[in-house]
Amino acid sequence: MSLINLAFGSLLSRWITVSLTIFAVAMSVALFLGVEKVRTGAKASFADTISDTDLIVGARSGSVQLLLYSVFRIGNATNNVTWESYQDIIARPEVDWAVPISLGDSHRQFRVMGTTAEYFDRYKYRGGRALEFAGGTRFEDLFDAVIGADVAEELGYALGDPIIVSHGIASFTEHDQLPFKISGILEKTGTPVDRTVTVSLEGLEAIHVDWRNGAKIPGQSTPADTLRNMNLEPEAVTAALIGVKSKLRVFQLQRAINDYNQEPLLAVLPGVALAELWQIVGVAETALIGVSALVVATALLGMAAMIFSGLNERRREMAIFRAMGARPTTIMGLLMLEATLMAAIGALVGVIMLFAALAVARPYIDAEFGLFLPIEFLTPRELWVLGAVVVAGSLASLFPAWRAYRLSLADGMTVRI
Repeated sequence: MSLINLAFGSLLSRWITVSLTIFAVAMSVALFLGVEKVRTGAKASFADTISDTDLIVGARSGSVQLLLYSVFRIGNATNNVTWESYQDIIARPEVDWAVPISLGDSHRQFRVMGTTAEYFDRYKYRGGRALEFAGGTRFEDLFDAVIGADVAEELGYALGDPIIVSHGIASFTEHDQLPFKISGILEKTGTPVDRTVTVSLEGLEAIHVDWRNGAKIPGQSTPADTLRNMNLEPEAVTAALIGVKSKLRVFQLQRAINDYNQEPLLAVLPGVALAELWQIVGVAETALIGVSALVVATALLGMAAMIFSGLNERRREMAIFRAMGARPTTIMGLLMLEATLMAAIGALVGVIMLFAALAVARPYIDAEFGLFLPIEFLTPRELWVLGAVVVAGSLASLFPAWRAYRLSLADGMTVRI
């Protein structure tokens, strides 16, 4: 206890430099743990891009490719699923609900998706959270459109504004004769829904009535009122989200779809496909951990440099301790204890800074980026990191402490000019 009291007294006598060192360690620990929180939060948000959906069905390709175009709106399908096949699948006894998805058009670089009104009830994210409207409601008229939060913000759209859909992706050909009207704007979700213009399947079919083979039929223009009275059942859809009545029958339905005889189809489990995709895009998390670890290492090296640089000024102090009967191992232990205390206090302050920052910034991060960072007790991994910081702080002082150990009483009392 006397050594601990001595260490605290020594630190208090040099409180300015000690405070700066503790602050540097605290900042590095807060940064490291902050990166860890963001990493785990990003991974959880990524995995929760779509939830409560049992299967995603599309044309046979790869599971990651199917996930990319059906959920993330990246890339295009190799083929479509015919409407007859879709009807056969949803008529199976295992199916509880199904939502078709039709992709292919765009609006000023944002993807346009055709679906049914049930999509707004069935699509869930972040562990079962439902879509909410910031304003307006789902589409009711044939030419109503619902836009995501990013579409509204980046393009400055409001309820009632017209939207002209372009044919295809990055196309200069527009369906300007049949504009849609914004009927609803969704709340920010942090998912691809934010960057999607959602219309009804019938509306998407309506704007293509006068088109054949990707081009408009010359001289043909069907009025909107006529289209409203037409049968606009699609010939094919891009993919479908499916929920089953019993989780025990998911694999049975998946196998039946993958073995479907009428056309080559693929059914994937969203969670499995998301895990495969994260293995590809999650490489950046290793770089984040490496950078934050280097920051912590730099702070610890700075602490060792402070101890070492101050050692020459404390030579007389060490000599007095020796003259009073302190052993060389006591001097060495004192310096290592001081470093350990600074690292421990810095780690504790860093944790406090982290939780304070999370409490302030979490609502903003969730609203702006859709990244949910829960304020939870430190995980075993994070506690291990804190312990490693304290141990590393003690080890960083080993060389200065060893040098103090080697200083003799005569050398400490010698006046150097």
